[in-house]
Amino acid sequence: MPELPEVETVRRGLEPVMAGARIERVVLARPDLRFPLPENFAERLEGLRIEGLGRRAKYLLADLEGGTVLAMHLGMSGSFRIESRAGTQTPGVFVHPRSSERLHDHVRFELETAEATPVSVVFNDPRRFGYMSLIERSAFDAHPHFRGLGIEPTGNALSGAALAPLFAGRAAPLKAVLLDQKVVAGLGNIYVCEALWRAKLSPRRAAGTLVTAKGAPTKRLDELARQIRETIFDAIAAGGSSLKDYRQADGSLGYFQHSFAVYDREDEPCPRGGCRGIVKRIVQSGRSTFFCPLCQR
Repeated sequence: MPELPEVETVRRGLEPVMAGARIERVVLARPDLRFPLPENFAERLEGLRIEGLGRRAKYLLADLEGGTVLAMHLGMSGSFRIESRAGTQTPGVFVHPRSSERLHDHVRFELETAEATPVSVVFNDPRRFGYMSLIERSAFDAHPHFRGLGIEPTGNALSGAALAPLFAGRAAPLKAVLLDQKVVAGLGNIYVCEALWRAKLSPRRAAGTLVTAKGAPTKRLDELARQIRETIFDAIAAGGSSLKDYRQADGSLGYFQHSFAVYDREDEPCPRGGCRGIVKRIVQSGRSTFFCPLCQR
């Protein structure tokens, strides 16, 4: 499943086309994705202007005039394709063909842009694990998809001080706590492994050991928060990881996977300068964890 950096990369690719555009028509190839589409989905969207395109955790959020939010989740294999009269095009300088499997085009948004140029944004999802919801902005925080989501890892809100009360007294492993979406929203397996390596922390270490007896963050927790932010920032800048089904909004593959330190590098030498450790793989909560047992403590 795409992780937060992949979703943010898609958001940035779609924003120049969608933000400010008016939804002229919505064409549905089926009444459902992973879940049934909202009742009267197309009719409720047609004619509305998209005031902005944001993100919360792994959700893309289109703020619509009138106070409604269109929340979109990519699921396992969902992606968007941008089309215009000139053919398939991208919001950037590169043009890459999308999947030719048009039978997996499930939702088409026909837009009128500020330049009065018709553009279509098409949601394609072979596995149909993606989904879309319509939520009133006034009820957004209480919606089941978003109620209880944790701190966003892309800004200064993520700090040792913010994590300390969420870690205090917890014997659960760091890896498990960081994957808890009620702690940090949008973090996934890949970037937790990478951030823990950067912070020199073992994924098996008890989360509570990074908090003092008085509930204050230790220096190692401050460093972990910093490394999470930097790992996410670097992945977004690199265009995401592009594992399996993921593509950027322009259709191209990202390339952060070329700089993985530990993820999917089992039995390879630890890349940290001066470390003689070998990357190992263990299974935690049914998921693979990659780390260096020598320098991550």
